[in-house]
Amino acid sequence: MSRGGMFRGADGRSYAAVFALVASLFFLWGVAHSILDVLNKHFQDVLVISKARSALVQAMVYGGYFLMALPAGRIIRRWGYRAGIITGLLLYGIGALLFIPGGKMMSFPFFLLCLFVIGCGLTCLETSANPYVTVLGDKRSAAGRLNLAQALNALGWVVGPMLGGLLILGDGGGGITLPYAVIGCVVIVLGAVFTRLRLPSPEESDDAPADTPAAPGSSIWGVRTFRYGVVSLMLYVAAQTGINSFFINYVIEADTSLSPSQAAVMLSVGGMGLFMVGRMAGSFILKAVSPSRLMAACSVGAAACMVLAMSLHGTAGIVALCITYAFESVMFPTIFSMSLTDISGSNTKTASSYLVMSIVGGAVAPVLMGLLGENDMSRGFLVPLACFIVIAAYAMSYKRLRPKHQMTQRR
Repeated sequence: MSRGGMFRGADGRSYAAVFALVASLFFLWGVAHSILDVLNKHFQDVLVISKARSALVQAMVYGGYFLMALPAGRIIRRWGYRAGIITGLLLYGIGALLFIPGGKMMSFPFFLLCLFVIGCGLTCLETSANPYVTVLGDKRSAAGRLNLAQALNALGWVVGPMLGGLLILGDGGGGITLPYAVIGCVVIVLGAVFTRLRLPSPEESDDAPADTPAAPGSSIWGVRTFRYGVVSLMLYVAAQTGINSFFINYVIEADTSLSPSQAAVMLSVGGMGLFMVGRMAGSFILKAVSPSRLMAACSVGAAACMVLAMSLHGTAGIVALCITYAFESVMFPTIFSMSLTDISGSNTKTASSYLVMSIVGGAVAPVLMGLLGENDMSRGFLVPLACFIVIAAYAMSYKRLRPKHQMTQRR
């Protein structure tokens, strides 16, 4: 399928321009997530707290996903994707600007409140943008289209640690207010721009047979690819968030000559750089390889990297940890689109809300990893290892999980 065909709907309309606009949002929440990994180490040092307690940074953001996902879905169903995007940008901006008084108070509970508000905003953005991108063209190319949008998200993951490493962990430290003040202003302005735009609403397919689990009005939990997809997505986010949260801790323990700011740059350039390259390559690879096969290969590769990171020390372990990001890169958008493959019509928005809710996995894994790795960070990576093994099982059994009539249609 040509690149132009990827953005052309069944009605013949091209959604390339709309795709580009919405894809820019992916960059914003990439920055918001990746800068958290710098905050973890910053709060450990400045506020003198344990690894497990610093993991509450992720717990609050991803807890916001759990609590806000269904309300965000209702906003989208009633007022449309644009309303969901505007609500998300508004909450994101408010939470970021609250860091200005937070920088003066230096209260960990207040920072957690700010991050919770940001998490609620990111929930609305992801609940709106992820499914919207999947319907901006032919459904067969949904995984490739989402991977392409997520390449911008990966760029945000590169920028976030670098920004945080220089401004927060750099010489003098304490620069927690400036990056969030800038982000908050940019997000509020972008929200104002979206209030002036009218986003088209492509028709979502309602052509599933009435007696299938995917038919509008029936239970989406009857669709096995979706049901197990929710679990797999939750475990993927748990693994990704846990690795990101303690990357800096792992690196400075593996090589004591490195400073936290140097480790943050390594996370940005090494880990997130490979993550971005993998995202960009993923949209092309998926034109030749099925999503389930790609997922199986990547999850096995990521699990192998976890074993190496736990068993090796020094530079070798750090390299293995960085390579994990290349395998992780395509997982979120691919699992997301695989989970929606057998869902149709009005069920798509509801299913997307539950998929976004599953991101709560990111609230649990960092705490568990912090407890396991308090004295030796490498032990904490048992948690993402277990997650990648389960994801591999989902990918390898995906064809057997699909409804028989859908398999026939795909052939």
